[in-house]
Amino acid sequence: MTFSLLHPALQHHIVNSLGWRELRPFQEAVIPSILDGQHHIILAPTAGGKTEAAFLPLLSRMLTEGWPALSVLYICPIKALLNNLDIRLQRYCTLVGRRSALWHGDVKTTERKHILHEPPDCLLTTPESLEVMLISPNVDSARLFANLQAVIVDEIHAFAGDDRGWHLLSVLERVQRVAGRELQRLGLSATVGNPNDLGRWLAGSCRRPCRILLPPEAASGPQADVKLDFVGSLQNAAVVISRLHRGEKRLVFIDSRARAEELGAELRQLNVTNFVTHSSLGQDQRRQAEAAFASRSDCVIVATSVLELGVDVGDLDRVIQIDSPPTVSSFLQRMGRTGRRAAAQRNCLFLATRDEALLQAAAMVDLWAAGYVEPVVPPPEPFHILAQQLMALCLQERGIGRRDWLRWVARVPGFAAMSAGEVEQIVAWMLKHEILWEEAGILWLGREGESTYGRRNFLELLSVFTSPPLFSVLHGRQELGYVDELTFLQKQEGPQVLLLGGRPWQVNHVDWQRRVAFVEATEAPGRSRWKGAGRGLSYRVCQAIKQFLAGSHGRDWWSQRTQSRITEIRADFAWLDADTTFVLAVPDGEIQWWTFGGVGANASLSQALSEITLDRVTSDSLAITFGSSTTWNAVEGALQHLRRRVPEEMRPAVADEAVDGLKFSESVPRELALNMLQNRLLDVAAVRHVLAQSVRVVHGHSESPTS
Repeated sequence: MTFSLLHPALQHHIVNSLGWRELRPFQEAVIPSILDGQHHIILAPTAGGKTEAAFLPLLSRMLTEGWPALSVLYICPIKALLNNLDIRLQRYCTLVGRRSALWHGDVKTTERKHILHEPPDCLLTTPESLEVMLISPNVDSARLFANLQAVIVDEIHAFAGDDRGWHLLSVLERVQRVAGRELQRLGLSATVGNPNDLGRWLAGSCRRPCRILLPPEAASGPQADVKLDFVGSLQNAAVVISRLHRGEKRLVFIDSRARAEELGAELRQLNVTNFVTHSSLGQDQRRQAEAAFASRSDCVIVATSVLELGVDVGDLDRVIQIDSPPTVSSFLQRMGRTGRRAAAQRNCLFLATRDEALLQAAAMVDLWAAGYVEPVVPPPEPFHILAQQLMALCLQERGIGRRDWLRWVARVPGFAAMSAGEVEQIVAWMLKHEILWEEAGILWLGREGESTYGRRNFLELLSVFTSPPLFSVLHGRQELGYVDELTFLQKQEGPQVLLLGGRPWQVNHVDWQRRVAFVEATEAPGRSRWKGAGRGLSYRVCQAIKQFLAGSHGRDWWSQRTQSRITEIRADFAWLDADTTFVLAVPDGEIQWWTFGGVGANASLSQALSEITLDRVTSDSLAITFGSSTTWNAVEGALQHLRRRVPEEMRPAVADEAVDGLKFSESVPRELALNMLQNRLLDVAAVRHVLAQSVRVVHGHSESPTS
């Protein structure tokens, strides 16, 4: 029993103060190797006790080895999760005479000064706030991080799949160098398809091994209860929610802030007690909604992905998903919010409002049932993040040697894969455009760098993602939330009405210079618009859609309405075969190649076909559409020619304007940035799979195979 390896004082308080008879088996399993200083990826279901699995052994090391403050960092992707964990970790620390504290953008200056004057043993923070500590002239980072021993990264999958993960690793490398020792790194996640790759990614430059603790085997108890229903509209979804599971606490996920507001309003009309929460609500409003929901039993909370991560809203009875989550991993995160009570089932009810959402949701559930979870793939070639790190190091070191700066972050895997020529190209570009300037071999932030990123104490430089242009919405002095500027760009006939917090507000005045909208309460209906691009589907999701469209059987988790609607959709795809791709004419006369190849593969294939046919060829996740002037003979010839191409050499076309959407794009040569975007869209394996399938060309009433 590894519990006995923990410090005696900690053992005592776990049993007597916390009242736990024992730790969970996977928490016991990880104790010896964490005590031994090894890096870990700890995977377990949502609310499965991952935080305790990582933190309690570190707390034991803190006591046994006499670690002085500050010795442990606890990093989360969102402030709400940090706020939620703060109370828990404070209690664990206090029991054994240690302290924890919280530092992020909403923490008051007086509290930060107290942390600097008397550092806690554990500090909960975000990567962005950690970087602020490194560069701030008011923080003695060498003193603050001198005793640092370990770092816990919660919800690590939320970092690793995008550029924020490269930023996180870069900041950890810099903190590690300031501390003067290799930091023990523990990553926590509920769901990930490639844990070994994620472990190598997290370990970065570290020399010690990284162990993977996989989720516990499913118990013999109740399995997940998953149902897929087709309701046809958001209004119908509200009716279903109002009638089902009365007396229970329901968490409804919907991947749009505007639709979350609309659904909240529909539920209010049906006398359903509900709360709405999303990232554009003011902090106080979100906290009030989540706290009220946690204390109630018969109610609904409508949320975007902000509640997908481990923010505690109490024991849930039901999770309801409107349409489809973006990934299987996301579905598992959301469903994992249920089933926390003894003998309770994990559950999720899908309510599809549109045909395309129905197909995507059906594919997600099929993949889940087959045991598939997407791998987390860090985006390649983060040139713009390297440029950001160079600027941050110039501030941190008050000027840094041109030959020295790269040593701080060179072993971050994404940077280590870059050639010396590419790195030098970025530096030369930044010097040429006065983002940097050099004197006697020392790099400083240049005139353009100061102008572009220096506002509000370099807040723009320290935030890796660009937020959309938002307007603050005020009712008197109360901040209700934020809306996109598109809400106000369109000419309105009569008063404009917004929905925030599930309630309508009439706009009385818009201050464009201050980016503030002043509102008053109204009973009129309203909605808010937020701009955003649709999410392309992966090869695996598209293939899952293809498989059930080409089949004839239903699924146990399909409702009768789902079965009926998919049967109707299948009739439109009567020509489909699971092992073949098809070329056929659509009603408007255009010719389409139905590959079901996914957004990345189809983007590469369509660009190659454009070059072959010398005509415009477009694509989405499922099909490729030829230009109107392309003939059947030209299409067949192009497909034969395509098979002679090397998949690795097929590259998608990327619009020049797409570069402008990158944060720090001004700091990277345009050619490098375009190549980076191309490589991020590439899916060579999917291209290869598509080309390996036979092609059937259907024109008129005849068919001809193209091998």
